Amino acid sequence: MRLYIAEKPSMGAEIAKCLTGPVQRKDGYLITKDGIVTWAFGHILRQAEPEEYNAKYKNWKAEDLPIIPKQWKMIIDESCKKQFGIIKNLIDKADEIVHAGDPDREGQLLIDEVLDYLNCQKPVKRILLNALDEESIKKANKDLRDNRDFLNLKKSALARARADWLIGMNLSRAYTLAARRAGKKGVFAVGRVKTPTLALVVRRERELKDFKPVDYFTIKAIFANENGEFSATWKPKDTQAGLDFENRLIDENIAKALIGKFAQKTEAGKITAYQKAQKKEAQRLPFSLSSLQVLAGKKYGYDPQLVLDTAQKLYEKKLTTYPRSDCEYLPQSQFSDAKIILQNLYNINEKQLANWAKKCDLKTKSRAWNDKKITAHHAIIPTKVKVNLMSLTIEERNIYFLIAQAYIAQFYPVHIYDQTKISIEYMQELFVTSGRVVKQMGWKELYVQNNKEKSLNEDDKKEDNEEKEEQNSLPLMKKGDEVEYVKGEYDKKSTKPPTRFTSSTLLAGMKDIHKYVKDVEVKKKLKDIYGIGTEATRATIIEDLVKRNFLQLEGKKKYLVPTQSAYILIDALPDEMTYPDSTAVWEDYLHSLSEGQGTIEEFLAKQAEFTQNLCIKATKTVLVQEHEYKCPRCNQGILVKRKGKNGEFWGCSNFPNCRMTCNDVDGKPDIEKTKFNFNNYQQMNYNNSDKNYIKSGQNEIFQQDNQLISAWDLIARENTKKMNFAPKEKFSAMPIEKNKNTKATSKYLCTRCKEGNLRRIRGKNGWFWACSNYPHCTATYDDNNGIPVL
Repeated sequence: MRLYIAEKPSMGAEIAKCLTGPVQRKDGYLITKDGIVTWAFGHILRQAEPEEYNAKYKNWKAEDLPIIPKQWKMIIDESCKKQFGIIKNLIDKADEIVHAGDPDREGQLLIDEVLDYLNCQKPVKRILLNALDEESIKKANKDLRDNRDFLNLKKSALARARADWLIGMNLSRAYTLAARRAGKKGVFAVGRVKTPTLALVVRRERELKDFKPVDYFTIKAIFANENGEFSATWKPKDTQAGLDFENRLIDENIAKALIGKFAQKTEAGKITAYQKAQKKEAQRLPFSLSSLQVLAGKKYGYDPQLVLDTAQKLYEKKLTTYPRSDCEYLPQSQFSDAKIILQNLYNINEKQLANWAKKCDLKTKSRAWNDKKITAHHAIIPTKVKVNLMSLTIEERNIYFLIAQAYIAQFYPVHIYDQTKISIEYMQELFVTSGRVVKQMGWKELYVQNNKEKSLNEDDKKEDNEEKEEQNSLPLMKKGDEVEYVKGEYDKKSTKPPTRFTSSTLLAGMKDIHKYVKDVEVKKKLKDIYGIGTEATRATIIEDLVKRNFLQLEGKKKYLVPTQSAYILIDALPDEMTYPDSTAVWEDYLHSLSEGQGTIEEFLAKQAEFTQNLCIKATKTVLVQEHEYKCPRCNQGILVKRKGKNGEFWGCSNFPNCRMTCNDVDGKPDIEKTKFNFNNYQQMNYNNSDKNYIKSGQNEIFQQDNQLISAWDLIARENTKKMNFAPKEKFSAMPIEKNKNTKATSKYLCTRCKEGNLRRIRGKNGWFWACSNYPHCTATYDDNNGIPVL
C-alpha cells in the first residue's frame, strides 16, 4: 500500500482528488484505489523545552547557561497527538511512503522529522507540488523522486531549527536575567534573525532623531548650440571652497558669485566628453514571495503577512503556484503552458490584463526560463485554471493582478534606449548632463508612469527624479563642439532624513541584508545570497516583533517604531547579535548545506561556541537607561529608590547578590558620600555572588561588608527584633574588640558625621575602625597598628 503524507489537510484533499477514485473519507485520512492519503498540521513535532531535558531548567539561572543538548529531543505537540497516532498506524501498514510536504526547506523537514522520529525504514518517494490544479498534481505524481535526494535540504532545515533553539533559548534567558538584575520586568526575547532585524529599526529611528537637515545649493545652467538648448548641472571640484564633506556646496554667497561669474560670458563653453551607448534592459523577473511582498507593500500598502496569506489563498484556489518561493525563475518545461495561461488572461474580465495579454509574443523567451536557477520550487505565476476576478476579494484580485502582470512581461521584447552622457567645460568649471532616448518600450509598456502608485516613498522619488533627468531631450552634438552659455540659476535644497521602515520595506531590508552589513568583505560576499530569514518566515518575524511589543505601528502608512523595550534590548546586546553580519553568514552556510556543502555538526558546533561567548557577555551586561544610576559596587544592577523605617534610600536592584545602599539627596542617590574604600574592598576579595549570611533557627541575619552596612541588613535586624530574637554575641554583625587595654569608644572623632567616636573592630579580613554612631553613620577607616587612618 502506498501512503501519501501531505503537509496539511487541504493539500491532502487535492492529492486524493487526483488519484483513482472513489475517495473514502476516514478519520484523519482518505482512501483511494491508488493509495491512502493522510496529512500533518504543519509541525506536529516540536523541539523540547529546556525543562523537558532537565527539570532544573524550569528556574532561570545564569549559572545553568548555556544549555546545549547532547541528544536533541522532539516532543509530539499536544494538539496533534491524535493525528500523529493515525500517521504512525498508517506508516506501519504501508509498503511505500510518498513525502508530500511543501517544496521548500521547512516542508521537507516537517514530514522527514516524523519519519525519523518513528525510525521509518520503508522506501520514501518525494512529490514536488508547485501548483494544486489537477494537471500539475498528476504530472508531479508521475515524476516521483527518491526522498534521499533531498537529504541536504532536510539537514539545512534541521540546522536552522537547532541554531534558532540554541540562540533563542539561551540568550533570551541570559538577557532576561540581566534585565532582572537591573530591575526590569518581562521577557527579553532574543532571536538569531529576529534581533538583528529589530536592530535595523532601532538604528533607523536613532538616525531620524539625530538627523539635522543641511541646506545646500545646486547650480543649473542652460547652454545652446546650433541644434537647440539643453540644461546641465554644475559639478564642483574637490578643491572648491564652501563644500561640506559630501562635496555639497553649503555657502550661498559662493553660489551667487558663481552665477555672476558665469553671466559674464567671457568665453564659450566646449563639449569635452560625449558618450552615447545603446542600453538594453531585460524583462523583469516573475515574483518570489519577497519581491511580491515588497511591490504589493509599495503599490497597495499591504503588510507582508497579508500578502503571504492572500497568495496562499490563491494557491489553494489553484489560481497561482506555490507562494513561499524564494526563486524568481521558471523551468523550461513550464514554457509549453504559456499559450493556455495567456489565453486565459486574454479572456479575463480585467481590461488591462486582457489588452496586455493580447500583445504577447510566444516566440519571445525571457531570461526567466532557466533550469539552472530552479531548486525545489519556481517563481510564483498564474496556473492554467481560469479565474473569475469578481469572485475574489479585493486583496486577492490585486495580488493576482501583480502576478499576472509580471508573467505577461516575460513575452514582451526587452526595453531598449540610447543613453547619452555629456561633459561641458565653461570658464574652468565642469557641467554634466545626460539623456535617454527610448528606442523600444518593450515590457516597460506594462509599467509606465501612469500605472505607478500615487504614493511613492523617498527612495522611489529619488529614483523617479534620476530617471526624469536621464530622459532629458538633448540636441545633436559631438565632442569638441562649442556651446553658448544662456543663463543659470542656483537652487536651495535640504538633505532629507531617512524614511522609517514599514513592514514591506523592512522585509526588503532583510532580503538585501548586505546593505546593512558593517564588514566590507562580508558585504561583498553576501550581496548575492538570500538575506536573513526565509521567504516563509520574514513576515512572521516582523509580525512577532509587533506582538511582543518591541515594535509599534504608527500612522496611515503603518511605520514601524521601536518601543522602550526594543532600545533596552538592543543597547544591552553585543554587536554580534545586533548587526546582521554573523546571521547573514550563517544563512549563507545554511544555503550551502542545502546544496551538500558543509556539515550540520560543524555548523552547530560554531553556533554552540557563539552562544556560550554571548552568555558570558550577558553576565557582564548592565541594562541602564537614561536617568538611571548604575550600581558602583556590582556594576550589574541599577540603584532603585526604596522606603525604609528612617525614610527613603537607594538600593541595588541586584539584591541579594549585591547589597549596595546609599542615602537619598533631593531625589538622587548620594553615591559619592557612600562610596566604600576601594583599596580595602579589593583586599577583602569580595564575592558578589556570596550572600554572606548566618542562619539561626528560622531567622537569617545578613552580615554587613566590613565597610558598608546595607539597608537590607537593617531591615533584617528590625524584623529579628520584632520576633524577640537576640543573636548570640559571636554572631554580632559588628563585633567590638573585647580587650582590657582597648575601650569601646576612643579619642578619635568620626570625620564624616562629626558626632560619633571611632571603635576598633575585628572583621573577617582583620582590624578596622567604625563610627559609634552606626547605623546613622556608616563610615569606616583602615587600621594602622591600632590607629585609624583618617
